[in-house]
Amino acid sequence: MQPVIPNKHVPELKVCGLTKLNQAQELMAMKVNFLGFIFYKKSPRFVLNHLTLEDISKIDHQGKTGVFVNEEADTIAEIAGKAQLNFIQLHGNENTDFISELREKLKPETQIIKVIRIGNNYSENKANIEKFFNNNSNHPHLISYYLFDTDSKAFGGTGKQFDWTFLNEFEIPHPYFLSGGISEDNIGQMDALMQKPAVLDINSKFEISPGDKDTDRIKKFISLIRKTI
Repeated sequence: MQPVIPNKHVPELKVCGLTKLNQAQELMAMKVNFLGFIFYKKSPRFVLNHLTLEDISKIDHQGKTGVFVNEEADTIAEIAGKAQLNFIQLHGNENTDFISELREKLKPETQIIKVIRIGNNYSENKANIEKFFNNNSNHPHLISYYLFDTDSKAFGGTGKQFDWTFLNEFEIPHPYFLSGGISEDNIGQMDALMQKPAVLDINSKFEISPGDKDTDRIKKFISLIRKTI
């Protein structure tokens, strides 16, 4: 009798920077787990230039994620309620005190994703990450996921990859999203990660133009993930 070989862990998928309802529907049909909507006015994918909060509220999906950058807690909570967001992604410099304040304003079922941006100064990165992990160790209920992305002045959407093996230096206390230039070309590099990502976060590498997704390429990528990982 042949031994049973367990399936490798296949990460879930988040497509960020959505601006079109028809594309959101296509991604839902593909069973994409998280749909990301950017509420940062300086982003070329600022969703409120294309959709209303009511539009987003009518999308029947359990992974609707609002991306915010250094926004007021009251504003985030108001948008989360009106758009019926399931997840709040904090992509700026939000600290533990802010996250605690925001947690009190959100519905209990709304989960928080905290982004940690990885720049070129790795000693500084390491110190910042360790400080953040330590500060949040006494408040594990505040954050559901971390998200690691390449640092930039534009707060994401660069299409650039950081050195993923840097994450091997840490015991990451929550499941995490991996972002930053993920594509068909580098997906195999995840083998080098000791703690695998729970979710892959894709954006600019799968676009025709900012906010206009190449859904055919995303469909092929989903098939590739299932075969490769």
